[in-house]
Amino acid sequence: MPKLKTNKAAAKRFRVSANGKVLKNSAFSNHILTKKTSKRKRHLRNAAVLEKTELNKVKAMLPYAF
Repeated sequence: MPKLKTNKAAAKRFRVSANGKVLKNSAFSNHILTKKTSKRKRHLRNAAVLEKTELNKVKAMLPYAF
């Protein structure tokens, strides 16, 4: 069986934690930051755990991450 290709766009956006959870960065944190509150920007800095509904799609795009 041939090697599977990793989706490079997904590899740049998702990472797998030591416990096997998929982490993603928050959107809306790159520009137009002046109108956003400090609390909102602070919470956007942290990575979020990916929802179960999207997990199978990401697993298919990152075959060697799990």
